Amino acid sequence: MFSTNTRFTFFLLILFCFSCSQPAKDQKEEPIQVNTNAISIPDGETKSFYSWSDDRIPMISAHRGGPYPGFPENAIETFDMVLKATPAVIECDIEMTLDSVLVMMHDNSLDRTTNGTGLVRNVTWEYIQSLQLVDNDGELTDFKVPTLLEVLEWTKEKALLTLDVKRGVPFQKVIAQVRQAKAEDYSAIITYSANDAQLVYQNAPELMISVGIGNIEAYEAHKKLGIPDENMIAFTGVSEPDLSIYKFLHEKGIYTILGVLGNLDKKALAKGDSIYADFINRGADILATDRPIEAANAISGLIPENSSKSKYFK
Repeated sequence: MFSTNTRFTFFLLILFCFSCSQPAKDQKEEPIQVNTNAISIPDGETKSFYSWSDDRIPMISAHRGGPYPGFPENAIETFDMVLKATPAVIECDIEMTLDSVLVMMHDNSLDRTTNGTGLVRNVTWEYIQSLQLVDNDGELTDFKVPTLLEVLEWTKEKALLTLDVKRGVPFQKVIAQVRQAKAEDYSAIITYSANDAQLVYQNAPELMISVGIGNIEAYEAHKKLGIPDENMIAFTGVSEPDLSIYKFLHEKGIYTILGVLGNLDKKALAKGDSIYADFINRGADILATDRPIEAANAISGLIPENSSKSKYFK
């Protein structure tokens, strides 16, 4: 048995420990800080941002939003996850439902990326709202298919978008929603032909256009149709072009995107992520990749200490 003095001392010790474990009544809890990298474009400055300079900041473009295990493609939650690691261009895909709602979906079918079935164009938005997204490992997530408008609202003061408009989706409808969301400064439209680029430019001369330019002839085809250099972001292909094309485009103030998704990402897996830096050093400005976090880490050492573009990165 403890003595009376011993019991009293033990009681005081317990009381002291309990009081130390309790927060003071007037103590405010510090908010959890989320490390989010942002790109912020002031009104009307998109073309200035994309005007190439030799102090440009190399970037990554997250293909289909940058899916990883547990984070499905074309999901806002996935975009947010990528931005916790790096500033980014978010490449995402637009399909249209039976009732003309523009939704974020790469395939024309729901089968691979959701727990639903059928062609997107044959089902209603109400049906798609009932579905959950599936990640690239086939695992069901709690995330939902977002609309284009939701993504456009999300992107402002966060990231840049390149919008891949799927076959059968009217460019004019996409442009109308970009304007409705007042997301012109954050949005570029992806095109796969000079004629499509001309259509986008004629309908929205304020927007940037991702154009396929892997050689000088492709550039000239776009210029012939009246597309100004200041509206172009040049996608040079999924293998490195002749390095002279980088010099040619840079002299015209045009940013270049190299598609490392696919074979070049696989090469990085096999030979080491340092090859992403090699692509930048040889002239690419933006790497479109399925491994955005790894690629961003590999090129981080190439960011200039002082850049005229730094003001856009928060």
